[in-house]
Amino acid sequence: MSQATETRHETRMLINGALVEGTNGTFENFNPATEESLGHVADASKDDMHRAIDAARAAFDEGSWSTDRALRKRCLLQLQEALEREREDIREELIREVGCPRAITFGPQLDAPLSDAIRFPADLIDTYQWDSDLGDAVVSVTGQNTSRHVWREPVGVVGAIVPWNFPFEVSLNKLGPALATGNTVVLKAAPDTPFNATRLGRIILEHTDIPPGVINIVTSADHLVGEELTLSPKVDLISFTGSTAVGRRIMEKGAATMKRLFLELGGKSATIVLDDADLNTACAIGIAPIVHAGQGCATPTRMLLPRSRYDEGVAALEAIYSSIKPGDPQDAGTLCGPVISDKQRRRVVGYIQKGIDEGGRVVVGGTEPPAEFTRGHWVTPTLFADVDNAMTIAQEEIFGPVLTVIPYGDEEDAIRLANDSAYGLAGNVMAGSRERALRVARKLRAGFVGVNGGPPYGAEVPFGGFKASGVGRQNGIAGFDQYTEIKSIGWPAE
Repeated sequence: MSQATETRHETRMLINGALVEGTNGTFENFNPATEESLGHVADASKDDMHRAIDAARAAFDEGSWSTDRALRKRCLLQLQEALEREREDIREELIREVGCPRAITFGPQLDAPLSDAIRFPADLIDTYQWDSDLGDAVVSVTGQNTSRHVWREPVGVVGAIVPWNFPFEVSLNKLGPALATGNTVVLKAAPDTPFNATRLGRIILEHTDIPPGVINIVTSADHLVGEELTLSPKVDLISFTGSTAVGRRIMEKGAATMKRLFLELGGKSATIVLDDADLNTACAIGIAPIVHAGQGCATPTRMLLPRSRYDEGVAALEAIYSSIKPGDPQDAGTLCGPVISDKQRRRVVGYIQKGIDEGGRVVVGGTEPPAEFTRGHWVTPTLFADVDNAMTIAQEEIFGPVLTVIPYGDEEDAIRLANDSAYGLAGNVMAGSRERALRVARKLRAGFVGVNGGPPYGAEVPFGGFKASGVGRQNGIAGFDQYTEIKSIGWPAE
């Protein structure tokens, strides 16, 4: 594998305005493409997490962060500038610890969120409707003429829990609006990808005026250390991105303290290719599960093809899947890198075997690892055809480079199949006209739908799902709103 310029990793956590070691010592961070050690990082205990929670609570209750909008904007823009200065070091770090292909760091893995995930909420501070004037009215209960207002205020302490697949993107999209609205934050990094989070902590400490305790960043090898955020009565809101199974656990464990929740969870998204679509263009979306080895919650992993064009579509997909091999994530031409760990590789291979056992036809790929790799966690991009939507591989989130192709009859059958899922995160509709595609898109039970190849992506666009795909929205005004509480105010009208 090719070597890139080394970058300096930060090994310490940020707690209460200081970079600190972990009570449990350190744990090792590995490159998923080579299995080589990248170094060690602080391993927090539950006591460390509670120190971080206490720091965030004190900073919210006793400091000026929650009320000083000018300070918040200045600090966020300082953070933006500092991150941009370290852009290339962050890029190399992400490629190493996430195993993401270099090509996608120029999009959603790094450059896209760096362009607006902090800047958009920082700018929104000046234009957001913090105070809505509802006008004067005689209130029926008292008969008094009253001036009525609605104030938006920060929720309090936010526990932000970040996944390993797009860790930097998710961290920025949580921190931006949470901080801009005046909350304090404890961010728990994923154990598989800690260095981008600890770097963020160092940058905040060295290059911004963010007061101590406003942001705390905790790394730990133990997932249950993060659960302390859910259990603590000092934490007001959990902002979680990850699996639906963990999201359910957070809802259950957080019920005791009536936690506010934002949960961006799993998906089993479908691309509907209608019979009048340009088939080659439509089938090109089938490449999505290959990119970053399919490790994306909104990745469209089901493709629904009309029976009248089914064989033609499968042949087009076969040509795509046969031509793209896993490769060194350092190489600019690589689309499919490794999966994050051996545990994840075994999980994906298990699903592929399940698909075979249940009668799916493997067109390309399968359970055998790519022969050219002797180290690292690799799965060959796998294309299944003749899949019934009831099969496990059509219903459960695989999080690997696997596409299932499902035939359908008419338009209504396609909509039924797309919606026949516990999930409702994303989808695509490809049609011969925008009008037809939009008509179908309106019938999809999903929160994020691309029409004729146009994905609705950006810091100003709400992102989240229906059904088991989550609660709430990330980004946009809706994502800003969810980090606020509503207070209704009335006083005697003059």
